[in-house]
Amino acid sequence: MARLPEDVSAYAGRWVALVSGRVAGVGYTANEALRLARRNRPKARISLRYVEPAGGEALQLSSMLERIEPVLLQQEMPVYLVGGAVRDALLGELNYDLDFVVPEGAVGLAFRVADALGVPAYVLDRERDIGRVVLPDEGTMLDFARIRGADLVADLRDRDFTLNAMALPAGARSSASLIDPCGGQADLAARHLRLTHPAAIADDPVRALRAIRMALRFACQFIEETRQAVRAGADHLGQISPERLRDELVKLLQTGQPDQAVTEMADLGLLPVLLPEVAALAGVAQSPPHHEAVLPHTAQLLRWLVRLEAWLVDGRPVDDPAGAQAQALLAPYAGALAAHLDRPVDGGLTGRVLLRLGGLFHDVGKAQTQLIDPAGRIRFLGHEAVGAQLTGPRLKALHFSNEACDYVKKIVAGHMRPLLLANERVNLSRRATFRYFRRTGPAGLDICLVSLADHLATYGGVGDPDAWTRLLDVVAALLHAYFRQHETVVAPPPLLDGRDLVAQLSLKPGPEVGRLLRLLQEAQAAGEISTAEEALALARRNSSR
Repeated sequence: MARLPEDVSAYAGRWVALVSGRVAGVGYTANEALRLARRNRPKARISLRYVEPAGGEALQLSSMLERIEPVLLQQEMPVYLVGGAVRDALLGELNYDLDFVVPEGAVGLAFRVADALGVPAYVLDRERDIGRVVLPDEGTMLDFARIRGADLVADLRDRDFTLNAMALPAGARSSASLIDPCGGQADLAARHLRLTHPAAIADDPVRALRAIRMALRFACQFIEETRQAVRAGADHLGQISPERLRDELVKLLQTGQPDQAVTEMADLGLLPVLLPEVAALAGVAQSPPHHEAVLPHTAQLLRWLVRLEAWLVDGRPVDDPAGAQAQALLAPYAGALAAHLDRPVDGGLTGRVLLRLGGLFHDVGKAQTQLIDPAGRIRFLGHEAVGAQLTGPRLKALHFSNEACDYVKKIVAGHMRPLLLANERVNLSRRATFRYFRRTGPAGLDICLVSLADHLATYGGVGDPDAWTRLLDVVAALLHAYFRQHETVVAPPPLLDGRDLVAQLSLKPGPEVGRLLRLLQEAQAAGEISTAEEALALARRNSSR
C-alpha cells in the first residue's frame, strides 16, 4: 500500500479518496469516500486508502485480505475482520480462517467475494445471515456474518473471551486500528484468559471446554472469575448438542497438550459430564511397574503419544533417550506412518485423531475390572475387551461416525497385543504377524504407537531397558511386515477361492468353506504353501468331509 500524505492524519480511522495525492472525499466506508470524491472530481483518477491511526505496529495478516479487498471496498457498509485472525495477527502469527462481520447482507457479500475468487459460496444460516467461502487448496475459509446486537461493540462484548473479541476495519493493517472494547490486547499480552462478560459461559456452556483449549493454545492462565465460571458451566454441558461436544473434544485432542486437556477437564469437573467412563478412572490404583493411578497414567500416555508422533512420524528432533532409540529403529517407516495418520476419516476427522482417541480410551475398562489377588497385586483381567465395549457407546453418544467408533474400539481391544508378543521373548513369526493384523487390520499400526506410549507412561520413561528394546523390536517387525511385506505376510492374495474349494472338494457353500479359506491364507502367510496345488492339498487334508 502506498505511503499516505502527511495531511490525512486528521482522518484516522476513516477512508479517504485521493486525487493526485490530495483528499477529494472522506467516509467511514471506502464507497462513501469514493462517492464524495466522484461528486467533487468526476473525471479524475481516484485511489482509496484507509487511514491508520498513528503509533501502531504492522500486523501479520493473510494475503487473502489484499485479494478480496477490491470487493470489500465496493460495499456501502463497513466491513470488519474479527476474532481469531485479529488475535493471531497481534501474536505475529498467520491465520487463514478469516471471519468478517457487517451490519447486514452478510450472505450476499459472501457470494460476491466467492464470485471474485472463482469459487462457490455457501449459506450456513439464512436466518442469522451467515455465509461461507471455502478455498480448500489454499487451506483458507472465509466466514461472513451479520453483526449481533446493536453495533460492532455489542457484538464483540457478546463473544466468549477477551482475546477473541477484537476487530479491525477492512483495509486496516496496523495495531493502531484495533477495536478492543474488552481489553483483549492487554489480556493477550499478560496471558490472562478472561470472559467478555460474567454470563459468557452460562450463555453457551460449550465455552467451558473452549476455555481449556484457549488456555493451552495461548499459554494463558485462568483468572479466578473465569475458573469459577468454567466449573459452574460443567453442570450445563448436557444442554449442548452431541456434535458440538464432539467437535470441542476433537479440538482438545488436536492440541499439542492433550494430556493437560484431560487433566484440566478432570480438575474443573467437566470430564464426568463429557466422558464419564474416563472420569471413572480417577483414583483407580495400579501395581508396579505402574507408578500412577489409571487417570494420570492415561494423561501421561497421551503426552508420550504426542512426543512419539513428533519423533517417529513428523521427524522432529529427539530430546530423550527413549525417542532416540525408537527413531533410529523406526525411521524407515516415518513417511508411511505419516500418510496413515494424515488420512481423512469419515466425519471430517483424520487418522491422528483416532490414534489419540485410542490412547484416551485405552484403559477405560480398568475401573470395572480391578481385582486384588491374595498377594496384594492389582490386576485388570480382560480390561481391554471391557474397554472396547465401553468405548463404542460413548463415541456413538457423541455422534462420531461408525468408521471412527469401530476403529477406536479396535485400538482399545488390541492395545495389549504388542506387549504380549514382546513378553514371549522369541522372534516374531510370520504366522504371529499375520494373526496380529488379521485381528486388528490397519488399526494394528496405531496399536503399535499406543503400546510404545503405554510403556513409557508406565515407567515414566524407558524403565526396564530390556523390556523397552523387546517392545521396540516387536513394533519394528510389525511395521516392516505391514509396509514392506503386506502382500506376502499381512494380506497375501488367495491361491484359491471359495468356488475352487466347492468344485474340487465337493463342498456346499457355507462356514466350512470360510474356515478352509482362512486356514489356507494363514498357511500362505506363514510361508508353508505358495501354489494352488499346495493349497488344494492342504485343504483336502483339513476338510471335514
